[in-house]
Amino acid sequence: MTLHHTLDRVVARREELAALLASPEAAGGADFVKLSREYADLEPIVGAIAALRQAERERRELRDMAEDAAAEPEMRALARQELKALDERLPALERAVQVLLIPKDAADEKNVILEVRAGTGGEEAALFAGELFRLYQRYVETHGWRFEALQINDTPLGGIKEAVASIAGRGAFARLKFESGVHRVQRVPETEAGGRIHTSAATVAVLPEAEEVDVRVEDKDLRIDTYRAQGAGGQHVNKTDSAVRITHLPSGIVVACQDEKSQHKNRARAMKILRAKLYEAEKTRQDTALAATRKSQVGSGDRSERIRTFNFPQGRVTDHRINLTLYKLDRVMEGELDELIDALIADDQARRLADLA
Repeated sequence: MTLHHTLDRVVARREELAALLASPEAAGGADFVKLSREYADLEPIVGAIAALRQAERERRELRDMAEDAAAEPEMRALARQELKALDERLPALERAVQVLLIPKDAADEKNVILEVRAGTGGEEAALFAGELFRLYQRYVETHGWRFEALQINDTPLGGIKEAVASIAGRGAFARLKFESGVHRVQRVPETEAGGRIHTSAATVAVLPEAEEVDVRVEDKDLRIDTYRAQGAGGQHVNKTDSAVRITHLPSGIVVACQDEKSQHKNRARAMKILRAKLYEAEKTRQDTALAATRKSQVGSGDRSERIRTFNFPQGRVTDHRINLTLYKLDRVMEGELDELIDALIADDQARRLADLA
C-alpha cells in the first residue's frame, strides 16, 4: 500500500469517527470513550496530512507557473524561487507525517516505576547508583512530573544498594524507557590512594506502571509475609512487623517494602511494584515474539548490555547504542538528559520507519 492510500485511509477513518461520535447512540454507548480517544489520536496526524497536501498543491501550481511560457518573466522567476523553498520544506513535512504514522507503544503514556541497583564495584558502585537515582529525580523535577521514592536500601557511606521510585507525568514512560540497562562509571574513587581509575556499574530498569485493569492479580497467587524492618527506625523497627514481602507464585517474582511504618502502606507500595513487574514481563514476552518477525529488534527489553558510560576524568558521557558522546558530564549529572533522550527517540523512529518501508 502506497503512502498516498495510507493517508486517505487515515482521513477517512477520522471522518467516520466524527460521524459516529455525533450520533445520539454514541453518547450513551460503552465505546464512546474508546472512540473519543481514537479520534483525538488521529487529530494531529490529519493536521499533518492537511499541511503536506496543501504544500503539494502549492508545488504543482508553482511548477505550472514556472513552466508557463506565456507568463511574465518576473512571475516565472518568482515562482521558481518559491518552488525551490517549497522543495526544501517538503521532506520535513513528509517525515512529520511518517513519524506520526508509527504505531504507538501502548505504554508510552503510562507512569513509571524506576529501579536503580548497584552492580559490580562494591561501595563505589553503590555511590554511583545513588548519584543516578538523584540524576533521575532532578530530571523529573525539571519536567514538572512527580517523583516519589518507594523504597531505598542505602549504605553507610551514602550510596544505595537498591532504590525504587514512582514517576507520574504525561509521557513519562515514552521519555524514560530508553534508560533501561547497565550504566558504567569510570573515575578515581575518593578512597583510592594511588589515583587509579576504577570501573563500576549500576543497573537501571524503567517499567510502565500498571493499574489493576492492566494486570489481574489473584489473591490465591500471592504469598504475603510480614517481618520486622531492618536498619534505622528506633523502637518501631524492633517492635512492629510492618515490612511486607509479596511473592507472586506463578511467576516467582518477589517484591519487598519496608520504608513506611504502616504495614498497609508497605503492602500498597509492594503491589504497585509487583503490577509493574508483571506488566513488563508480559510486554517483554510480546516484544520478543514480535521481534522474531521484524527486521529490527529495537525495544526488545534486553537489559543485559552496557548502554552508557560516564567517564569523569574526561568529563564525557557516551551512549553506546547510538555512538553519541557529550562532553558535558557535569550538566548530565544535574539531570540534563534531554539531548541524549531526544537522540535515542530519533534513532528509534528511524529504525521503525525503516521497518514500515
